[in-house]
Amino acid sequence: MDTTQLLKGVLDLAVLAVLRDSDGYGYDVVRRLRAAGLDEVADASVYGTLRRLYRSGALTTYLVPSVEGPHRKYYSLNGVGRDMLRRSGKTWHEFVGTMAGLLGDQGKEAA
Repeated sequence: MDTTQLLKGVLDLAVLAVLRDSDGYGYDVVRRLRAAGLDEVADASVYGTLRRLYRSGALTTYLVPSVEGPHRKYYSLNGVGRDMLRRSGKTWHEFVGTMAGLLGDQGKEAA
């Protein structure tokens, strides 16, 4: 199965989860997603997701000066984003449970 297609469907949730405990700038979010095991995540996809989540009101931003170059725009999860993370996380867990039930022991063989 092509995991890049799965990733497109859950990238919003993954980005929200990464920002749950600490704010981050664009490439920092990319790096944290990859460190979590999402190696195939594309930089452009993450930057687009951050912009979309910001426009939807789920994230706030602030600038932090950098001595090594331009200021960095940090993204922070706000109340709307935390609610979105909670609801989307619940939906994800229900979906995973449904798929586990459908796959039964077959899903364990692949792992």
